[in-house]
Amino acid sequence: MIWQTHEVSNQYEELADYSLYDSDPALREVLLRADADWAEAGLRAYGERLGKADSFELAEQANRHAPELRAFDRRGRRVDQVDSHPAWHQLLALYREQGLVSMPFDNERTGRWSATMAGIYLHGQVEAGSLCPATMTQAGIPLLRREPALWALLGDKLFSRVHDSRDLPLERKTSAWIGMGMTEKQGGSDVRANTTQATPLGGGGRGGEYRLRGHKWFWSAPMCDAHLVVAKTADGAPCCFYVPRWRPDGERNAVRIQRLKDKVGNRSNAGCEVEFQDAWGVMIGEEGRGIPTIIEMAGYTRLNCVIGSAALLRQGAVQSLAYARRRMAFGKRLAEQPLMRAVLADLALESEAALQLAARLSEAFERDDVPAQRGWKRIVTPAAKFWVCKRAVELSGEAMEVFGGNGYVDGPMARLYREAPLNSIWEGSGNVMCLDLIRALQREPEAWQALLEDLAVLSGGDPALAAALAQLRELAARPAELEPLGRRFAQLLALTAQGCLLTPYAPAALTQGFLASRLSDGQWGRVAGALDASRLRIEAILQRALPA
Repeated sequence: MIWQTHEVSNQYEELADYSLYDSDPALREVLLRADADWAEAGLRAYGERLGKADSFELAEQANRHAPELRAFDRRGRRVDQVDSHPAWHQLLALYREQGLVSMPFDNERTGRWSATMAGIYLHGQVEAGSLCPATMTQAGIPLLRREPALWALLGDKLFSRVHDSRDLPLERKTSAWIGMGMTEKQGGSDVRANTTQATPLGGGGRGGEYRLRGHKWFWSAPMCDAHLVVAKTADGAPCCFYVPRWRPDGERNAVRIQRLKDKVGNRSNAGCEVEFQDAWGVMIGEEGRGIPTIIEMAGYTRLNCVIGSAALLRQGAVQSLAYARRRMAFGKRLAEQPLMRAVLADLALESEAALQLAARLSEAFERDDVPAQRGWKRIVTPAAKFWVCKRAVELSGEAMEVFGGNGYVDGPMARLYREAPLNSIWEGSGNVMCLDLIRALQREPEAWQALLEDLAVLSGGDPALAAALAQLRELAARPAELEPLGRRFAQLLALTAQGCLLTPYAPAALTQGFLASRLSDGQWGRVAGALDASRLRIEAILQRALPA
C-alpha cells in the first residue's frame, strides 16, 4: 500500500528557463548608452543559455561536488593535481566561448568594457565560482602584454575562446588561465609583510629567472596555468613574478599544494595553501615595483567584484519576485502583501543601483584618459567595492528569507547567501577599500574635483543629491579626520554616485524611490524593507525589476 497523507501544493521551484538578458531592461539600456549594441545579439544568446534549467543544474553540480586534491599519483610521484567536477569545466567553457576573458584588450571597439561587464553580470547570476579564474586571467593580460618574451608564449592562449582543461606545459595547450597570489599568513592585506624570497638564477632583473622559496596562504584556482605572485629579492624589495605550473624544461614547477581550503561558499572554485620549494619564476614589471604591479591587476579584479556582487543582487531580486508572485500566504500571493512588497521593492532598488554603478565604472575603465573618468575609476571603484559587496551580503540573506525554510535548504538561494561575503573580502576587505579611497583622494585632487563636477551635472540639481555632494566636499576637505570616518565616507560616496546615475538613466519611479529611501529617510538602512512605502510607486519598481 502506498500512503498519501497530503497533496503537495503551493510549492514552487526557483525561476529557470527564462532569458536573463531580455528580462532585464536596465541592462539593455546600459549597453545602448555605452554604444555596445553591437554585442547585444551575443549577450542575448548567452542570457538565454544561462537561463536554462540545465545551466542552473551545472552550477548546482559544480558546487555540490567540490574540487579534490590529488597530491601524488598512484606511483608516489608528486603531481599537486586538483580535480574538479565536469560541470566546472563546462561552465568555464561556456564563459570562454563568449570571448569575455580577453574582450577588453583584444580590440578597440567602443563599448567593449560595457559588453564585458554585461557578460560577467549574466554569468555571475548563475554561478559565481567560475568567475574567479576568468577574472584573474583577464586582469593579468595588460601586465603580461608588457613582457615581450612571455607575451610571445601566452598571447594567443589568453585570447583563445576554447577552454583547455589539460594539465600540460603551456606550449602544448590551446588556452591558458592565470591566477594571482599575494596573501601570506603573517601579512594578510599587508603585502609588504610578505617573507617569500626570490633568488636570481642569473643576472636577475626584469625578465630574469628566479628561484622562489616561501608560501602563500590563499592560492585561488590552483589549476591555472600560471600565477602572478609577490616575493622579495635579497635587498627586501617586493617584486612581481610569473610562476607557471610547468617549468620550461617540461617538469612540474615546485609549487606544492599543502591543503585545500574548506570555504563558506565559492565551493566550485578550489582555494588552497601552497609552498614554493625553490619554484621557478620570471620577474615581470620594474624591479622593486612588485606591489604597484600586482595592485594594477587587483584594480581590474576589484571592478569585477562589484559586477559579481551586482549579479548576486540581481539574481536575489529576480528569484524573490518570481517566487512571491506565485506563493500564496494568508489568502493572497506574497507579492500582494504590503510588507513583502516593501522588501521586494528594496531588493529591486538595490539591484538596479548596483548595476548602474558597475556599468558606469566599466565605461571609466575604457576611457580613463581624462580627469573625470579617472575619478570614477580610481576613486569610486574602491567605494563601490566596499558598498555593493557589503549590500550583497545583507540582501542575499533577505532574498533567502523570502523563500522561508525552503531558501535555507541547499539550493540556488542558499548558494547566493554563501557566495556573497567573498567579494567583500577578496581583493581587499572593507577597511582596505576605505583606506584606498582616502589615498586616492589625496593623490588625485584633480580627478576628485572633476568627479564632483560630473556628479553635479548628473544630479540634475536634485536637493537631496546636492546636500550629499556638499557633505562629501566638506568631509574630503578634512583629510586628517577622514580615516576614522572612512566607512561613512565610502557609503555616502557610493549612494550619491548611484543616485546621480539613476536620476538621468532610470525611470522616475525607481529614481524617486531610491532617493527617498537612501538619502532622505533617516531610518532607512537598519534593515531591508524598513522604508516608507507610502512614498514609493512600488508596482512600477517591481515591474521594472522583472516585467510580469
